Amino acid sequence: MMDAFSYLSVLLSIILGLAIAQVLQGYRALLLARERVRLSPPVLIWSGLLLLFAAQAWWASFGLRQRTNWDFLSFAIILLQMVVLYMLSAVIFPEVERNEGVDLVDHFDRHRRIFYGFVIAMLAVSVLKDVLLDHRLPSPLNLAFHIILATTAAVGVAIRSARVQLWLAMIAAGGFLLYIFLLFARL
Repeated sequence: MMDAFSYLSVLLSIILGLAIAQVLQGYRALLLARERVRLSPPVLIWSGLLLLFAAQAWWASFGLRQRTNWDFLSFAIILLQMVVLYMLSAVIFPEVERNEGVDLVDHFDRHRRIFYGFVIAMLAVSVLKDVLLDHRLPSPLNLAFHIILATTAAVGVAIRSARVQLWLAMIAAGGFLLYIFLLFARL
């Protein structure tokens, strides 16, 4: 007999797989149009982070395997977190049209508020997930990382500067790698 977690995790895995595929297809499109692409270091850093976000979400979801008491709200909040992660992956790269230039700098500038809004939403849903599932806030260290990344995203919404955007991407990358190392290095 299949346990509830195995059953529910199928849909979550599909959405995470779609998010990963979205980023990888973006890389493929950029590679094929490479002579027409204006690269953006922040976009490349964030896109790599999205792959790590997806891998970490999948890795962390394994911790739910012991849970036996499932209701639709608990499942819906986890599903919402994966959907928001997919939406982040869907907006990071532009559609690449045949024989047209691809400007990652302009694309990110036009969509950065939406992108960072999804980052903040993903973090808020993550905290809400702990509250709904465990009836408590995340651990202080985990919550601190959520707050730091949310603050980084809020600055990204407010400040358009290309230099600031690069610094924010680098801070997010370093912070998220530290987050994984400190909190999720082992199952």
